[in-house]
Formats: sequence, C-alpha cells, structure tokens
Amino acid sequence: MIKAKIRLDFKGKGKPGRLFGSRSLEQGAEDAREHSVTLFRNVPLQGVQIDDIDVSGAVYTVVDELNNTETAYAPVVLQVSADSLEEVVPFIVRPEFRKIEVIEPDKVELGRHNLERLLFRLAEETINYKRYLDRKYSQ
Repeated sequence: MIKAKIRLDFKGKGKPGRLFGSRSLEQGAEDAREHSVTLFRNVPLQGVQIDDIDVSGAVYTVVDELNNTETAYAPVVLQVSADSLEEVVPFIVRPEFRKIEVIEPDKVELGRHNLERLLFRLAEETINYKRYLDRKYSQ
C-alpha cells in the first residue's frame, strides 16, 4: 500500500466575450479545478482510494514575459492510497502534475518483476497521453 500527496495545478482559460459574457483567467482555473475535483470524487479509479482533496490553495497567475501573456493556475492536493506504485503513475503523467510526497512506506524495495511492471505502466500511460494529444490537435 502506497500513501501519497499529489499536487495538481489546473490551468485556467479565460473566455473573452461580450460585455457580461467574459470570464477571467482565475475563474477559468477555478472552473477547471472544480470540474476535476468532481471527477475525482465521483469516478472510481481501480486500485486507488482518494482519501482527501484539498482545494484551499489560492489561484495564482504566472506572467510569460516573452509572449506577454498571463496564465492562471488553481492547485489541488490529493491524498491517495494506492494498491501499488504503478497505480500512482496516471497521476504523475498528467500535465497538471507538480509534486508528489510519499507518506507511506518510508522505504520501497522493488524487485525485478515489480520494476518491470512499473516501467511498463509508465510507458503505457505516456503512449496513451501522446495518442490523446494527437487526437486533440489533429482535428
């Protein structure tokens, strides 16, 4: 059993609109965070139990001085219990992933077979994400 805290920062997208129809980057980040938290609460993940979801982090904005653009991010900290290390991989290959803190166990020893399974899962998730990006941007 692996217990970990995983920080994900959800990117905000503002919608320029009419006089009353626009939404700020910060609101876009809040909306993305709320949507993802709803999914984490309501969609079961095989081999993973979400013990706690902390949404108390403040939305922050980063300025890209080269492009003169702003991006807002809304952080979420998930405390998870996973059956194995490989069940945590889908969280760390996400583009929103920022940090992981392993709470338990203090020491992990991987045998050859478990290391192979972990590396296979990492490769599998990376390939799936690449396919997702290909579909998303080829339309």
